[in-house]
Amino acid sequence: MAANIAAELTQHLNAKHLYPTAAWLQSFVSTTRPNTPLPAIKQTALFRLLATDITTTLDQPAASVFPHDILKGTTQSRIVSGPVLCQVLDIEDIGHSRWSQVEAIEAKERGEMTKGREIVRLVEQENEGTANAAAPVQSKGPFKLLLQDAKGLKVYAYDLRGIEGLISSMTLGLKLILRNFDVRRGVIMLEPTTGNVHVVGGKVEALDKAWKEGQKARLMNAAKAGQDNTA
Repeated sequence: MAANIAAELTQHLNAKHLYPTAAWLQSFVSTTRPNTPLPAIKQTALFRLLATDITTTLDQPAASVFPHDILKGTTQSRIVSGPVLCQVLDIEDIGHSRWSQVEAIEAKERGEMTKGREIVRLVEQENEGTANAAAPVQSKGPFKLLLQDAKGLKVYAYDLRGIEGLISSMTLGLKLILRNFDVRRGVIMLEPTTGNVHVVGGKVEALDKAWKEGQKARLMNAAKAGQDNTA
């Protein structure tokens, strides 16, 4: 029975370009409750796998990781067909100044956000959570991202034109599938018009928590360093 479930899961996940290691698959199957419907098992397996660090849980074929020489800076442009599965380790909003991002974080810490030209204070209401006076405005870039494949290779990428699912508050460890993407001097160019980016979802809890807790300090240090360089 366990062997049949493992085979079904392997086929299901491989179809989504996810190739779990034998150790991860065995561990997951061993925790599956008897008589659980197969569709529920498949859904749970996908959810849990997307919540892992892919460098420890996936064994991707060569075509599903970055080329070993992708960082070669002398190559002006090359197209990598993929599909390559990767996870987001860092995101930098290069469309807004660092100080403006610090101010936005501090406003959020005070329980404020902007609605047009107005400042709206969020009030915690008993049994209702935060009042939904307005939805917080999310930046859609442009962004500079740090991507990592299942082999651990890290590559910078630029999203200059806005890709659905990539926003300033997205979770770190988010999984992407890249197809037919252009690499220019070791940097990946993400293009929404060519449909070369598919946001799969997921996150790595520890990575996301640490990144968000340190975001304000990183922005302030980078902003101060920039001032020193222009002084």
